[in-house]
Amino acid sequence: MDASPGRTRDHRIAEEQAALRRVAVLVAGGAPPEEVFGAVAEEVGRLLEVDFATLVRYDPQDAITIVGTWTRTGAPSPAAVGDRMPLGGRNLSTLVYQTGRPERIDYDDVSGAIGDAAAREWRLRSSAGVPIRVEGRLWGAMLVAFTHEESLPADAEARLAGFTELVVTAVANAQARTELRGFAEEQAALRRVATLVAGGASPEEVFTAVAGEVGRLLGTVQTNMLRYDSDDVATIVAVHGRVGDAAAVSVGDRYELGGRNATTLVFQTGRPARIDGYSGAWGAVGRAAGYRSSVGVPISVEGRLWGVIGVASTRDEPLPADIEARLAGFTELVATAVANAQARVELRGFAEEQAALRRVATLVAGGASPEKVFTAVPEEVGQLLKVDYTVVSRYDADGLVTVVGGWASTDPGRPLAIGLRLKPEGRNIHALVFQTGQPTRIDDYGTASGAFADVARDWQYRSSVGVPISVEGRLWGVMIAGSREESLPADTEARLAGFTELVATAIAEAQARVELRGFAEEQAALRRVATLVAQGAPPEKVFGAVAEEAGRLLGTDSTVMSRYDPDGAAMVVGVWDGTGAARVIPVGLRLGFGGRNLHTLVFQTGRPGRIDDYAAASGDAADAARGWGFRSAVGVPISVEDRLWGVMSVASAREEPLSADTEERLAAFTELIVTALVNAEAQAALNASRARIVAAADETRRRLERDLHDGIQQRLVSLALKARTIEAMTPRPAGEIAGELSLLADGLGTAMDELREISHGIHPAILSEAGLGPALEALARRSAVPVELDLTLGQRLGEHVEAAGYYIASEAITNVAKHARASVITMRVDGCDGALILSVSDDGVGGADPSRGSGIIGLKDRVEALGGTISMLSPPGHGTALHVQLPSDPLVVPTLPGGTL
Repeated sequence: MDASPGRTRDHRIAEEQAALRRVAVLVAGGAPPEEVFGAVAEEVGRLLEVDFATLVRYDPQDAITIVGTWTRTGAPSPAAVGDRMPLGGRNLSTLVYQTGRPERIDYDDVSGAIGDAAAREWRLRSSAGVPIRVEGRLWGAMLVAFTHEESLPADAEARLAGFTELVVTAVANAQARTELRGFAEEQAALRRVATLVAGGASPEEVFTAVAGEVGRLLGTVQTNMLRYDSDDVATIVAVHGRVGDAAAVSVGDRYELGGRNATTLVFQTGRPARIDGYSGAWGAVGRAAGYRSSVGVPISVEGRLWGVIGVASTRDEPLPADIEARLAGFTELVATAVANAQARVELRGFAEEQAALRRVATLVAGGASPEKVFTAVPEEVGQLLKVDYTVVSRYDADGLVTVVGGWASTDPGRPLAIGLRLKPEGRNIHALVFQTGQPTRIDDYGTASGAFADVARDWQYRSSVGVPISVEGRLWGVMIAGSREESLPADTEARLAGFTELVATAIAEAQARVELRGFAEEQAALRRVATLVAQGAPPEKVFGAVAEEAGRLLGTDSTVMSRYDPDGAAMVVGVWDGTGAARVIPVGLRLGFGGRNLHTLVFQTGRPGRIDDYAAASGDAADAARGWGFRSAVGVPISVEDRLWGVMSVASAREEPLSADTEERLAAFTELIVTALVNAEAQAALNASRARIVAAADETRRRLERDLHDGIQQRLVSLALKARTIEAMTPRPAGEIAGELSLLADGLGTAMDELREISHGIHPAILSEAGLGPALEALARRSAVPVELDLTLGQRLGEHVEAAGYYIASEAITNVAKHARASVITMRVDGCDGALILSVSDDGVGGADPSRGSGIIGLKDRVEALGGTISMLSPPGHGTALHVQLPSDPLVVPTLPGGTL
């Protein structure tokens, strides 16, 4: 008797639960997925009484892989575990993959690789399948099939679902264990690399270690690490895997970026990239090695893309989706190692740079000459920056550039270009810095032009960097570093700048020393001329001294001082020639105005002028200058009391023009010339005034003498004669009247004698009548102190000279009689060519002091007023000696050169 339907259903449920329990125990026991997949296929097949039960996994490349199978007969399955078949067409695996839902199918109408195999080789007639989802993602499918005519039970899909959950659990557990094991392995690998980095290993060691760790951890065919270089090239810095392969790459290989490959994509985007096909130089390597897929992850150091780490596979399936994330941890360690190495290099470089700067700074602080600094700095810079050459050049006032210092790591068989002078034209460092005043670089001299570019190419230079040298805010020159191999680092300009500051300091200090020395020399020269002026030297002497001092100070070949005369010409009044040549510019030379020359330019403008090339000059002065070999000259006006008096000029026979400060430095000398001229005018005016006073005084004395002689004196004589006549006419008996008249006559005669004596004191008659000699003899006879007189006089001297000589002798004798207590006076008088020399000495007590009385001061004033000189020697106890010289014509006062101002 058949079992009832209820008991049959219960029995089936019990069998199903038992089957599920057996699989669950297997899963809970941590059985590997492969074992679970096989057990599930067998349990499902037996439970549903089908001919085939199969578990498949969907792969990323639209394919399935058989992971578990069972057959009712026990014969080997037509599709063994591990077989892979592409999805597509109409078949159960493809339908479940496309819909993600349970499906069933009859094999009368199927297509695709899987459908053809199932219908032809497995002879399936009907089948059902359910999807397997792991963590929400379609992972695979569980399939059952019949080979006989009847269809599968309607609840087949529902009964399969219970087993899919156990499969999912087994897969999830296995993935978790795999991920945990992979995480531990990954952490161990990262820890090993981190320890290496922390220990200060070199970047090369770290690169090799990372490539090896990544290759072993991910199981990829090859791991490469590349560095991006500045010339759009990637350089291999580490390789792991396929070492013996004929298509393998090696450390140091360089490839141009471009095409479609992971290395180029990372460079272009700065983001991770994966690729399944290759092109470009790097892609050719991948194709030659048989790579099917690759992934690249960027390596950034301090925010800048430094390189890439890439892995490649020859397998058909793509690399796992988490490859990029797993590589990121290693790229951070690589970046740290690179940054640490760069920091060590920078620190070492900083120390070396500071040492080099310190050496140069010590040299500068020690007052080394610019030439010595120009030699030291290029060598320090070249060795520090590891370049092939360094140059220091100066921009000159004539528009050329002069190379003043240089250094080369290797000599290509020719001397350094020190002293080379070229124009800063074209496209080259010298020209670009000159034009912009900014740092600049040229990375390819194939695009450069100009004379300096030709020199650089001759020395086989490929790239160079230049930094301006500025002294006191003005572009002075340029410092250049260059290479024959590759472009210079981006920080070259900044590192050069520290040295250019020291060069500028050396130049500024040298200029300051030169200026200070020049200032001292200039002040000394001005002081010498000022002393000469203060001593009242005549203008002619000042002109010569100023010309010489200015010429020597400025280092010129000639100095000329000229006066503008009213007749429209300039006359040379002072000259100095510093060449020692035979040419002599004569004082008194007259040069006419007109044309383009300094004498004319200064006269027309009243301002300083210069001529930098006498080839373009014209006129008398220009012809004279060319005849003397001058190439350039500078002139400054000499103005006295706002009137243009003349011009002072300096000239040079050298090719380069006179310095820009020549006008200013000459101006200081013209001020002293003006002072000398004004002083000379004042002295001339004073002398003239004194002479006029003396002449007026002498004329007054003569007038008094004439008035006394011709007026009062004559009247008194007449009255005395009349009294004598009256006396003779009066009768004798009138004796009383006669006596009075006699007394009157006597009184008038006495008065006349006294008046005559006074008249002689004002101007002795004998001086006018007989001359100085007889007058001095009469003076000596009347002296209270005996006088020894020695006269050497020829023809009579001028009236003013004789009067002055007489009164000086009279005053001197009077002073001796009053103060000297002398026993004898010696007087010597010489007259020659109208001039007079008078000496008066005594044997008295000496010690005469002009400041204690007005006698000597009065004599000094009289003598100097007449243009003469007076000196006195009066040692105590040894008498006094007075010496006087008078010119022949004291009323003729010298005038200034060029006339009275």
